[in-house]
Amino acid sequence: MSLLIPGILEFIISLVGLAGNAVVLWLLAFHMQRNSFSIYILNLAGADFVCLCTHMVTSIMDLVGYDKLSSSNLSQVFLVTFVFPYVASLSLLTAISTERCLCVLKPIWYRCHRPKHMSSVVCALLWALPLLLTVLNMGFSGVLFGELNMYLYRLIDFIIATWLIFSFVLMFGSSLVLLIRLLCGSRKMKLTRLYVTIGLNVLVFLLCGLPWGINYFLIVWMTNFSFREFFKVYIVTNVLTSVNSCANPIIYFFVGSYRQQQRQQRKTLKLILQRALQDIPEEDGNQGSPPQETLEMSGNIHVA
Repeated sequence: MSLLIPGILEFIISLVGLAGNAVVLWLLAFHMQRNSFSIYILNLAGADFVCLCTHMVTSIMDLVGYDKLSSSNLSQVFLVTFVFPYVASLSLLTAISTERCLCVLKPIWYRCHRPKHMSSVVCALLWALPLLLTVLNMGFSGVLFGELNMYLYRLIDFIIATWLIFSFVLMFGSSLVLLIRLLCGSRKMKLTRLYVTIGLNVLVFLLCGLPWGINYFLIVWMTNFSFREFFKVYIVTNVLTSVNSCANPIIYFFVGSYRQQQRQQRKTLKLILQRALQDIPEEDGNQGSPPQETLEMSGNIHVA
């Protein structure tokens, strides 16, 4: 019974999140011209989609009764598998905020010297690294080969935890720099929808996504922490991670549709997503949608 309510919550949240991220993937992959930041958003939606698929399966397992499936050791398989999209999601969000920070601090370099396919290469590396660590983790934990190597298993866990800490510090630092540049300094930047989108993505991850990593990779190392307490915290953080993966499409819809006063133009999902990634400040007298070519410049910095 202790897993019934969390399982139902996970299932409902996962359904909503899968639909939202599927729409984002469909629009960015087939119906919008991609730029440096929309490539990151596309990959982030993919990572969230995989996260929610894992949540969906585990919630179904909880609802039907895991005791019936315990012989196949599915719990450990899905727990280790979830690490892959979780690490990828944090890494991609870190890349988004870091590149945006470089775009603001080094605008000349970003405009003139940034490699053309940098976003695609970075995304490929950020998918490959967590995939490799997950496969090694599954191998050394006995999930793949049936032989547990505790030393190497702990070593891979330590490497993953170190990477998560590094990514968090980098993401938090770059986001803080952007916030300072927006609010302070002699040359304040004008707020754009892209800044709001990135800021909300980071904030939701800090509130809902980060606790799972802290619980799984740090608290589990504490020998004086009982399994019962760990399990209670794990259930709560598991639900929060599903909220984190579900929230990003909702953020895009909210930011893209906020203060849209142009009556003549139909509010399509494509237009809303384009506005959420808009990097051009809106003037007080012009709250409508900028032209298509302007929206597709969201990878470039606006210099006031």
